[in-house]
Parts: sequence; structure tokens; C-alpha cells
Amino acid sequence: MTAAEVAQELEVSERTARRDLDALAMAGVPVYSVQGRGGGWRLVGGARTDLSGLTASEARALFLVAGSASAATPAVKAALRKLIRALPEPFRVDAEAAASSLVVDPQRWGSSRIERRDPHFLDELQDAVIRGVQVRLGYIDSDGAKTERTVHPLGIVAKGPMWYLVSNTEAGRRIFRIDRVSSVAPTTDPVHRPEGFELAKSWREIADEIDRRRTPLEIQAVCAPDGIGLLRMVLRNRLDVGGPTTDGRIDVVIRGPNEYALAGELAGLVEWLEVTGPPGVRDHLTSIGKALVERYG
Repeated sequence: MTAAEVAQELEVSERTARRDLDALAMAGVPVYSVQGRGGGWRLVGGARTDLSGLTASEARALFLVAGSASAATPAVKAALRKLIRALPEPFRVDAEAAASSLVVDPQRWGSSRIERRDPHFLDELQDAVIRGVQVRLGYIDSDGAKTERTVHPLGIVAKGPMWYLVSNTEAGRRIFRIDRVSSVAPTTDPVHRPEGFELAKSWREIADEIDRRRTPLEIQAVCAPDGIGLLRMVLRNRLDVGGPTTDGRIDVVIRGPNEYALAGELAGLVEWLEVTGPPGVRDHLTSIGKALVERYG
């Protein structure tokens, strides 16, 4: 329809109608003008959208936040799919990329109580993940050594208070603490994503491997059924629950950094838990028990 027809329909001046149509197009609504005889304003493909007020950057920001929870419930996934279909076509690629670019893992490593803060280069790395471009990354490792390398950003993870970049490199898949990044220079080269890559699944594999390196010792124990909930709360992902034993208790495997530390941690759970091996942990528990008796009678 023509700008004059729009003006008549909305009871505004033709100048106001043209200005507002231009503003809608600038905001990303898929409307455009056709010049000449029989021209006017058209909606691309006859499309309709209830999200016409969103700009491209707003749509990307929305899906960056909402996408971090997309693996949580089917309802959230369904809502995101509907939102993507409602977006103007030019916004959809970035919105879908943003929805899958961030994972939030609330569980902390260790007992750190550091508050989460956005590191300096977080926005630049998120942008590279969403646009799918390689970056030249400056990095300072835990020993203070400075390096520079080209990486393929695959996703961002918020783990407790820390932010991590998951990337492909010449040496394979790597993670980088973003607060240790010293420089970011995006390139024009596209990211090479592994076939079937899913950030949430990849992060679970990475986190499990790191947890196992941090807690290399495994002990065997049996637990009273009413103690399993407490063990899950205390030990979290360091606990593997097996099947029932002949006496009605439940087999469990518990991971920790060393025998002494595990014995100290489990001594307070003796009401529900019996450690069956290795012998060194049982010996430490015996020593702890004797010390408690000597101290407290």
C-alpha cells in the first residue's frame, strides 16, 4: 500500500507515515518501499511478526540470555523456537547462533566464594562466537607465561564465578579462562565447527574430565538408603550411586583428591556410610576416630 493509504488508515499526515515506515525498516521490520507506478510499501513475503519492535542487537541479546537456559526444559525450547519464527528473516541466523553460544553452569569448582564479574574481553568473544569467526587470542596462563594463537571460538561458559571460552585450536579442543585473555583480534576467517557439536554436551565432557583430574582417588563404600540424599548434597558430582547390596544398603563410589582428605570429609557421615576400600582410607578413619575419642571422650 502507498504511504498515502497508510496515512489515511492511521489518520496521520503522509509525512508522518513515511517517517514511521522508514523507522520500522531501520528497526528490522521486513518492510520496504517500491518506487514508480504501482509502487508503495510492502511487507517481505507477506510476513507478519509480533516482535517488530526488536532491533538486530536486541534480538541477539535476548537469545544470548534465553539460550543459556534452552537445555533446561522443553517449554523454554518451544518458546525459543516460536520466537525465532517470529523474528524478521535477517535476524534469525544471529538469534539462533546466540541461543546456542552460552552455557551457564552454576556449580563452582572448589570452595571459592568469588563473585562473578564480566571479564574485559567477554563481549568481543561472544560476538566472535555468534558471527562464527576465528580470533587471534592473547593469553596469560597460570604460570604467567604469555602466548598468542589463532583459535576457533565455539561457545562461552559461565562456571560459577568464572567465564570460559571453549575453542578449537591446532592442538584440539581447549578452554581458556576469559579473565586471563590479554587481547582479542577477530579475523575474517570462518570458524571450523566439529560436526554435530553441541556446546552443553561438550562442556559436560570437559567439566567431568577436569573434575576427575582434580579428584583422582576413588573409594568404595556402602550407604544406608536414607543417607543417599545427604551424600548427593555434600558430594554432588563426585558421587556415583550403584545398586543395592544383599543387606539393603547401596553401593557407592566417591572421588576425592587424596586418602586423608577424603577420610576427613567422610568421617562425619559414619552414621550412614561404611568405607570398604581402599585400606588406607579406612586406616585414616580409624586414626580420626581415635583422635575424636581422645579429644571429646
